[in-house]
Amino acid sequence: MTNPLLTPSTLPFALPPFAEIGPSHFAEAAEAGFAEHLAEVQAITENSDPATFDNTAVVMERSGQLLQRTAAAFFTLVSADASEEIRELETQLSPLFSAHQDEVFLNKALYERFAAIGTAGLNPESARLVEEYLKEFRQSGIQLDGPGQERLRALNAELSRLGTEFGQRVKEGMKSAALLLEDPADLAGLPADDVAGAAEAARAAGHEGKFLLTLIQPTNQPALAALENRGIRRRLFEASVARGSSGGNLDVLELARSMAGLRAEKAALLGFANYAELVVDLQTAPDFESVQSMLSRMAPAAVRNADREATALAEAAGHSLEAWDWAFYSAKVRREKYAVDEQALRPYFELDRVLTDGVFFAATSLYGITFHEREDLSGYHPDVRVWEVRNEDGTALGLFLGDYYTRESKRGGAWMNSLVEQSSLLGTQPVVINNLNISKPPAGEPALLTLDELRTTFHEFGHALHGLFSNVTYPRFSGTSVPRDFVEYPSQVNEMWIMWPEVLANYAKHYATGEPLPQDIVDKLDESRLWGEGFATTEYLGAALLDLAWHVLGSSEIPEDALAFEDKALAAAGIAHALIPPRYRTGYFQHVFAGAGYAAGYYSYIWSEVLDAETVDWFSENGGLTRANGQRFREELLSQGNSRDPLHSFKTLRGREARLEPLLKRRGLD
Repeated sequence: MTNPLLTPSTLPFALPPFAEIGPSHFAEAAEAGFAEHLAEVQAITENSDPATFDNTAVVMERSGQLLQRTAAAFFTLVSADASEEIRELETQLSPLFSAHQDEVFLNKALYERFAAIGTAGLNPESARLVEEYLKEFRQSGIQLDGPGQERLRALNAELSRLGTEFGQRVKEGMKSAALLLEDPADLAGLPADDVAGAAEAARAAGHEGKFLLTLIQPTNQPALAALENRGIRRRLFEASVARGSSGGNLDVLELARSMAGLRAEKAALLGFANYAELVVDLQTAPDFESVQSMLSRMAPAAVRNADREATALAEAAGHSLEAWDWAFYSAKVRREKYAVDEQALRPYFELDRVLTDGVFFAATSLYGITFHEREDLSGYHPDVRVWEVRNEDGTALGLFLGDYYTRESKRGGAWMNSLVEQSSLLGTQPVVINNLNISKPPAGEPALLTLDELRTTFHEFGHALHGLFSNVTYPRFSGTSVPRDFVEYPSQVNEMWIMWPEVLANYAKHYATGEPLPQDIVDKLDESRLWGEGFATTEYLGAALLDLAWHVLGSSEIPEDALAFEDKALAAAGIAHALIPPRYRTGYFQHVFAGAGYAAGYYSYIWSEVLDAETVDWFSENGGLTRANGQRFREELLSQGNSRDPLHSFKTLRGREARLEPLLKRRGLD
């Protein structure tokens, strides 16, 4: 059979033909893609004409298309539907992708041609393209001598290998930490659909007649809020926090220590004080001190709020509190003090209705776009749904793929990624995916969302809009290809529509009766908005500050005992709390150690939230859910990608620099 990856897809919007792609195709396509791309680079460097924007930058942007479509399809499967064969291929191919990146950006002749491009007279997007390439060359080590570059290549290869291994162990660790129960009485307090889901998970794992409580990626597990049996809560909590740090073949602490040391060495080689300084150099934050200052300002107030919440929880419990009690008694206080029962809300948040009448409805109201399910197109798994997205005038915008259910072959968490990136230079339209990990209900039953899953559904679709609305020339700037501490901003803004009256009234209807969510409950949800913010901010800051603690170390400062280092680092940052472990501990901090996506960058969520809080105020001040507001947000921000300074896009929208006060007020930290 001909390898379908070797030629561009003929499907609408160049959707990869997943039905025709087998695992054996990826290695061949990657090898061909590496060779083709290097040949294209060589053609640029061997051009005898003086370097110009057109014969260097534009040609570079057109290059590597075989490699790009291979990587997009492959790494989508790695995250969302990884068979054993795909995992083995990941181990084999990931270091080769890393080495290829070095081969391109440590090419002195290519760098010199970019450095020779005259930018006078170029439009702003084109001038920025040259500037961004030169910045990446410098961050990649082009200035190093021969031995320095060779050491850098070795560091990158080893970091790629270790990151792949970390991610694979974390995925297996999450699966193996699931709690298997035999007595249905142990599940007292869980909603009936969760009990049915646990029975189905057990059956699928070969334990017919039992119940399997599967884990999600963060520390706090949803079932902790409902399980009445304190002993079962303790077992579930301890299974969660022990992931990756209990010895055995799934322990990752040595991998994390090694990666922290190698990253520190890499930063020093490139002339930075530490790896955090290296990462922040590419972000919107002006410097690392600014990041530290903001987090340090928030930590004491967050802990004070958490302590006040802990006092209220202990009173409700009637006994001293342990970490595995927090979610249970927090839900109890919310029910009793605010008359809000989160479990009782779930029948009003049925997945299909949330998507169609909530997420899509808000997008149509704001942007005029419409969604048309394409049952003639298929994704990489039967659970994946495909929608064509059209502009208000009926023209095609792109494809949106939704993959909402958890499965053993999918990693934990939620994310958006692109299969095809928009570029007017290449004539491509966007194809984007949202992945969540919602428990799949038994056949014929509805998928009822928790408040957290509801929030995540809107959040990830905010990322999808950022990709779908991209309107840039060069693929390098497309959609979400923005600094890490800016990328969460559009997705956080999209969360504001969850409780917007017009949107909420359209989707929050009981799945069985069609009755709308009662207004008194909506009012109580609003009144209880700040309840739990002490916990939420403290657990988040714990993870963000732990991430930074690992990445300010020098290569000679890596601790022998990773768990003792965690305790010391959290205490030093003023965020240690006996009842609130970090949202992610080192043993399952996939954002930071499975690759380098959020390494020294987990602070990005709160940094982006400063812009988000300001933008929510802007929408509210200007009439909220209107086409005019949506059009302005689309044109000035969502469509721009990284084609101009993202903070300039924000300032153009808001009319001024961002202020911290709206965020502090939102989180009860003012």
